[in-house]
Amino acid sequence: MVLCVDEKTHIQALDRTQPLLPLGLGYVEGVTHVYIRHGTTTLFAALDVATGEVITQCKPRHRHQEFLGFLRQIEKSVPEDLDVHLIVDNYCTHKHAKVRAWLAQRPRFHVHYTPTYTSWLNQVERCYRFAGLRLRHHHATSDPAGQLLQRQAEGFCEAVGADRQDQAVRGVAYNKTKAPFNWTATADSILEKLQRLCSQISGSAH
Repeated sequence: MVLCVDEKTHIQALDRTQPLLPLGLGYVEGVTHVYIRHGTTTLFAALDVATGEVITQCKPRHRHQEFLGFLRQIEKSVPEDLDVHLIVDNYCTHKHAKVRAWLAQRPRFHVHYTPTYTSWLNQVERCYRFAGLRLRHHHATSDPAGQLLQRQAEGFCEAVGADRQDQAVRGVAYNKTKAPFNWTATADSILEKLQRLCSQISGSAH
């Protein structure tokens, strides 16, 4: 099983001083810049490349201890007869000595690091986009530490479903409407875009 793994940190539980004004004809969405923060949470996620299913867990912090806890959840969730290939970025937590020691004791786990500065290659980032859509308009009105936000973050895979494709299935559980991501851009098309960009900014004054 190939799993894309990462964490979305510093998800904030914000209490806005004024209600959010929705997007309308002729004006943009309005959000006040004044707010009270009722804590933060970190959302860990592992995306199964073959099926699109996600394993999630919320933690108050994003140290190696929390990452180890999430790895243990992955270990319980994946059938014992399968090898587990983890795609992660170069964040120091993922390379901590205790994490390496834990992985060394489990031969079925294999870690593959994305190249430096290319975290966007990790497909789990797409899941975090959907989580962001789910939590974007979250409004926290009470303490402690944004517990409501944490419950919503933990349940994002149960309620995002339709933010990805079809408005008709909005609110349906994400894992019930799961589908693998497929790259549509070719290497040539990406290089062509880079070439056009370079030609436009080359020699500019800024």
